[in-house]
Amino acid sequence: PPARGFKGAAARITGTMPNFCAAPNCTRKSTQSDLAFFRFPRDPVRCQRWVENCRRADLEDKTPDQLNKHYRLCAKHFETSMICKSSPYRTVLRDNAVPTIFDLTSHLNNPHSRHRKRIKELSEDEIRTLKQQKIDKAFEREQATRELDESNERNTISEEGGEEQEEGAVPLTLEERENKDYLKSLFEILILMGKQNIPLDGRNDEFPKGIFASDNFQALLEYRINAGDEVLRKRFEMTAVNLEYCPKTQQKQMLEICENCIREETLREVRDSHFFSIVTDEVVDIAGEEHLPVLVRFVDDSHNLREEFIGFLPFEADPEILAVKFHTTVTEKWGLNMEYCRGQAYIVSSGFASKMKVVATRLLEKYPQAVYTLCSSCALNVWLAKSIPVVGVSIALGTIEEVCCLFHQSPQLLVELDNTISVLFQNNEEKGNELKEICRSQWTGRHDTFEVLVDLMQALVLCLDAVGNDSSVRWNNFIAGRAFVLSSALTDFDFIVTIVILKNALSFTRAFGKNLQGQTSDVFFAASSLTAVLHSLNEVMENIEVYHEFWFEEATNLAAKLDVQIKLPGKFRRAQQGNLDSEITSENYYKEILSVPTVEHIIQELKDIFSEQHLKALKCLSLVPSVMGQLKFNTSEEHHADMYKNDLPNPDTLSAELHCWRIKWKHRGKDIELPTTIYEALHLPDIRFFPNVYALLKVLCILPVMKVENEKYGIGRKRLKAYLKNTLTQQRSSNLALLNINFDIKHDLDLMVDTYIKLYPVK
Repeated sequence: PPARGFKGAAARITGTMPNFCAAPNCTRKSTQSDLAFFRFPRDPVRCQRWVENCRRADLEDKTPDQLNKHYRLCAKHFETSMICKSSPYRTVLRDNAVPTIFDLTSHLNNPHSRHRKRIKELSEDEIRTLKQQKIDKAFEREQATRELDESNERNTISEEGGEEQEEGAVPLTLEERENKDYLKSLFEILILMGKQNIPLDGRNDEFPKGIFASDNFQALLEYRINAGDEVLRKRFEMTAVNLEYCPKTQQKQMLEICENCIREETLREVRDSHFFSIVTDEVVDIAGEEHLPVLVRFVDDSHNLREEFIGFLPFEADPEILAVKFHTTVTEKWGLNMEYCRGQAYIVSSGFASKMKVVATRLLEKYPQAVYTLCSSCALNVWLAKSIPVVGVSIALGTIEEVCCLFHQSPQLLVELDNTISVLFQNNEEKGNELKEICRSQWTGRHDTFEVLVDLMQALVLCLDAVGNDSSVRWNNFIAGRAFVLSSALTDFDFIVTIVILKNALSFTRAFGKNLQGQTSDVFFAASSLTAVLHSLNEVMENIEVYHEFWFEEATNLAAKLDVQIKLPGKFRRAQQGNLDSEITSENYYKEILSVPTVEHIIQELKDIFSEQHLKALKCLSLVPSVMGQLKFNTSEEHHADMYKNDLPNPDTLSAELHCWRIKWKHRGKDIELPTTIYEALHLPDIRFFPNVYALLKVLCILPVMKVENEKYGIGRKRLKAYLKNTLTQQRSSNLALLNINFDIKHDLDLMVDTYIKLYPVK
């Protein structure tokens, strides 16, 4: 594989041991430079050339493996053409890169200095040999240039009807070269549109018949022609201006190639790291069709946990078909080996949870080590609420999202809510200020969402009523109309009793879920507290009549405060008309239809998602030194790590290595702090001396339940959210979305053009 570099700035941030440049008379080190530093290659022939050019006598007797592990050269010793910055995370050398830029004389100015990197003195014969090599190389380059010129000249003569080409050589004809240049221009336009989030079709469809209007793609193409693109001008100068230059079918084919090439850059890194996890986000609407966003988690070459968006998957109503297509896309289309998948998580919208659970179950049947977990970006209580199979809960969650969205759309409306909160909480200003602060955040994703909502109910209803009944021109028709509709929804007794029961039922998992999104030690100890959480919920289930009585009383008190009538849902009342035997009360109705299913579902979901394998994996977090310290270094990771035995480089030495790992931290120096996260542990300078520990930490790191410690490596999800927020539903494109979200990934235009020509030779 190509040599990979790592930035000195990154080394400073993580506190790793600096890497010194091995070149003579070079004093650069990674902690003082933003240059990339490269390992010596393992390939013996290429490594030998590096050593020879370095002129370091002390390196000649070292093996390629030793040089690769312990010696580096900074980027200053390579021609710029040999270095490729493929993304913000990777700087790589070309496969044939050899260092050629060295200072071999400056040490002579100070002959009495102690020079650590001794330069090998060359004999006269060696000097003559080096000079001759340089002359030979220069001659070879000149000869190659001359041959290339002659070849081009022969091609030109042949294209004009001259001499025939020699058999065996298949140079490009003038027409083929022009066609490749033309395709390259089209790909450049498509990539620009994707990165800048410009929809392909931006014209108004309401033009009268017979009037031609350019779409965005054709408009950019015409602009490029007018700006002097000779390739495009030659192709279209004789084409009518009211015809499409590039048909929609061809645009789609080229976009698919762009998408696949960009995706492949990320997938190549995933395959290099071996282990990964799959995470899906909420189902989204792409141009009228439901799609499932798919992200992948992996640890890159710089030991950073990354979460990257790799594409959309069309959503299927039938969960079994969805499971098959999901597996086929990931393995066959994207080329990932699911044998290396160590985690899977699904952030679901209300109503989709049961289908995604089928997908998780089918994957677990095929790949038992693809542990089904919660996703770190979603609060446990929100995830549990969205997965409850009760229609009333789905409706309530939708209403809550609409209320939050409406207030965030209008700063003036938030000011009105602040004023209402101030009046209602004038005797408790601290609580009022806390609620005001919460209202300005995405409070629908909090662990205590339902507690916050119950506290805000009166303020929300009063504020929405004031807006809906305001006859002045302060509010536009949309705000006033939505305020009226949402006020009616909030003051429905069915909504009130639903949020109160959710608040109380999920109070038993609130602290547990918050710890799961906390520090590594919080996650470790949360796994140990699951038994107590389940015990409390089972007790609630055994005494559901008593608990529900208290919950229903709280709901009726809140309804009374809002002047809401306590009644059964209208749908149920209509269904019971004419049934004289039906004497069900509101309290009993909501116990059977809401409280019992909710508590039962929470218990079952906790058991399913925190399986024995999942808990074993979380127990392995005691490998993190800070957790070890809290346990007084009395840990037994080998028992829990047994599930990852086949992932270890040296499983037979695991026990001894873990003992050394514990001793290292137990007897550390007084000024050495214990690493508190997996991220810190992976970036320790001597972590490679513990290969089994390193492998275990990498696998634990990619579990979806573990949060991405460094935010800049978790931007895939943020960019996905930004794209969906900033793009109209009908203008969304799964192809363009990938280009926009992964705008900083390198792209190879020549590869795209060659791929297109191979796939569509007729065109």
